[in-house]
Amino acid sequence: MPSGASAGSHEAHELRDGGERYEGRGVLRAVDNVMGPFAEAVIGLDATRQRDVDAALAATDGSPNLSRLGANAALSISLASALAAASAAGVSLARHLAGPGDLLLPMPMFNIISGGAHANQLLDVQDFLALPQGARSFAEALEWGVAVREAATRRAQKAGHTFATLVADEGGLGLPLASNRAALELLTLAIQDAGLRPGADVGIAIDVAASELYRDGQYSLRSEGRVLSSSDLITELIGWVDEFPILSIEDPLDEDDWDGWEQITAALGEKVELVGDDLFVTQLNRLNEGIARHAANSVLVKVNQNGLVSRAQEVLETAHAEGYRTVVSARSGDTEDVWLADIAVGWRAAQIKVGSTQRSERNAKWNRLLELEATEATTFGGPWNERR
Repeated sequence: MPSGASAGSHEAHELRDGGERYEGRGVLRAVDNVMGPFAEAVIGLDATRQRDVDAALAATDGSPNLSRLGANAALSISLASALAAASAAGVSLARHLAGPGDLLLPMPMFNIISGGAHANQLLDVQDFLALPQGARSFAEALEWGVAVREAATRRAQKAGHTFATLVADEGGLGLPLASNRAALELLTLAIQDAGLRPGADVGIAIDVAASELYRDGQYSLRSEGRVLSSSDLITELIGWVDEFPILSIEDPLDEDDWDGWEQITAALGEKVELVGDDLFVTQLNRLNEGIARHAANSVLVKVNQNGLVSRAQEVLETAHAEGYRTVVSARSGDTEDVWLADIAVGWRAAQIKVGSTQRSERNAKWNRLLELEATEATTFGGPWNERR
């Protein structure tokens, strides 16, 4: 089960052991709950009836956020059920979830430069990503992502960043740049260095992870020695959108700054994707509030934020029905398992975000998408492919 370094306070509860073992992060209690009460609840159920399995898990825990027995424990069984059903049918998990017809391969988002909780706070903005908007296949999109990542490394090294070969939590470059704007400048130049056109072949996505910056009603850009109000931060982001080929902004404001979210959606919602991660935490009630408030226009789907496969799928399907874009995402603490790639394809998500083109747990997902493109009937999609 994955785990996030930057986690929203409204996520389903991840059960850890506490104490000294693994500095408190052990999961023996969660394992006991898998083998004990959860096992008793699901043994004998039909794995092809995912909602029945998940309903039994939810009822056994009995709490709103799976805090009694652990969302990580519940999700391990929920996912195992989906995988077992696919295996019994002799098909991939992606095909099991999607049914007949061409599978939709999502547009990838590649982490190039990292800050925030992913890179020891070297920058305030958590992720600067390359979005290969003009690619015509997933294979081509991956080639472009690798090219931009390598170009950014070379440019950073030439600028004197001798540790540019080291990687952050999700494989991005952890660089002590002068400012967050400097990261945007470096990434734009790296796209050009790779022989690609910024804003035509490859655009930029950023994950502000603003909840990590929010203190006492203001946003602290500690790397720059500045403190901004919600309106000031929105003005800053509008300026970045005007200056750089930014297509997507994730968590531009705090998870409970609903007024700010409404303001930035009114200002930028027609220009860029505004993705709610900590805002929605893959919870239907949070998404429904965002829809009612006209806050954000896209939802990040992290299955472990919810704890149950069918409930996470319901969030994604509701987003699609309401015209919100969808991004299926890994976590900073992830494994080499590839089920996430299959889920993104099976649920017809528009985009997928699993990190950079470094670290094996990231490349495992990219390789799985390459495999699906090579072995299944697929169509490469994404909300920007028509701009080629």
